[in-house]
Amino acid sequence: MYRDKWIGIMENYSSLSDNELLSMTVIGDKVAEEQLALRYTRLVKICSRPFFLVGGDGEDLIQEGMLGLLSAIREFDLSMNTSFKTYAEICVKRRIYSAIKSASRKKHEPLNDMVSFDDVLSDEINSSAVSYGDAYRRIPEEQVLARESVDEIIHTYSRCLSKFEVEILNLYLSGLSYSEIAETCGKTEKSVDNAVQRIRRKLAQNLYPSDNSKGCSQ
Repeated sequence: MYRDKWIGIMENYSSLSDNELLSMTVIGDKVAEEQLALRYTRLVKICSRPFFLVGGDGEDLIQEGMLGLLSAIREFDLSMNTSFKTYAEICVKRRIYSAIKSASRKKHEPLNDMVSFDDVLSDEINSSAVSYGDAYRRIPEEQVLARESVDEIIHTYSRCLSKFEVEILNLYLSGLSYSEIAETCGKTEKSVDNAVQRIRRKLAQNLYPSDNSKGCSQ
């Protein structure tokens, strides 16, 4: 009975716009906050998965991304003439980049190099006092472009992948779940997982090759 009632409440909230839900979170509506978090979970996956493929910890990346999303929900200013989705993406990426930068110092230097452009934001990442306007003013265009470097690297080394792996890669980076990818491709979830692990391995082999390795590692 309680579960059915809760599902009914969430269905009602799902029909509300982002701004309507955000207005409700301002007065402490936790259900509205949860609905926004559910609505943008896929965005978190899209932002985090490229880094997972080049060596990041999947669960940690998702957790950091969700923390960034939660900050966006709680700090978004409805008076600003910009969509919540745009602001949420900035907050999620900033949080993920900070975590990757910190972790990669202890692991692979190439991964650390990929996020070095984020220095200008690193001191602000974990501060809830960063204003909406400041977030935009502190992100020059060239840094936004530089943030595509991970995607560019994945695209470059995708030539090392099979046709099936490229298909899985594109669907995976779009934020689909394993079950959704499996249904789209007509494969099992296990096949999808195996393909993702092969993709990670091949990317790692080419990003961090041994001294004797040359060319595209298969």
